[in-house]
Amino acid sequence: MIRFWYGKKGRRHHSMKNKYNLITTREDINSKQGTTIKTELEPEVFRPNLSDPSELLQVEQIEKLTKCLPPRTIGYPWTLVYSTAKHGMSLKTLYRTMMGLDTPVLMVVKDSDGQIFGALASEPFKVSDGFYGTGETFLFTFTPDFEKFSWTGDNMFFIKGDMDALAFGGGGGEFALWLDGDLYHGRSHSCKTFGNRTLSKKEDFIIQDIEIWGFE
Repeated sequence: MIRFWYGKKGRRHHSMKNKYNLITTREDINSKQGTTIKTELEPEVFRPNLSDPSELLQVEQIEKLTKCLPPRTIGYPWTLVYSTAKHGMSLKTLYRTMMGLDTPVLMVVKDSDGQIFGALASEPFKVSDGFYGTGETFLFTFTPDFEKFSWTGDNMFFIKGDMDALAFGGGGGEFALWLDGDLYHGRSHSCKTFGNRTLSKKEDFIIQDIEIWGFE
């Protein structure tokens, strides 16, 4: 718009408002057309390589467990060290398969109710006079949904093994997870070491299958 005005000597002057150019970007066009531009990619889920197919874990369960593993295991394939399907129901055999390992081990238990739960041990299972392990050790359950129970710092009763039983956690007179020497009977209870609830549906359960995985 142009406006005229007259000064003292009758001279005509004019002033012009600043002009602006409207720049239309591709994003504006896409927005007007209702097009959504995806600027972030979904994070890629890391799926480890398994030496053998797991008979107990589904793909989505493996993915959830992978996210919880200690950093020193990431990038290594999962190696099936022991399974009741291959090696039979024997704690003595379980200990024997651990010999020579230098890696955390993941124990997966399936009970007669079809429930899946277990533990990540910071070192291979062995016969011991007392408790061993570190705060890397944790418990988990998929009953009814996935839940991880990490070390609370309350005590250091991580893992204990002899020829009669394998146990995790302690405090208050109860183990978080206990398996007998025949790998037939098991028991789960809340404990101070991990602040966990009962991992199985019932405190006492019958073991159906076990898998133990190493990372090397």
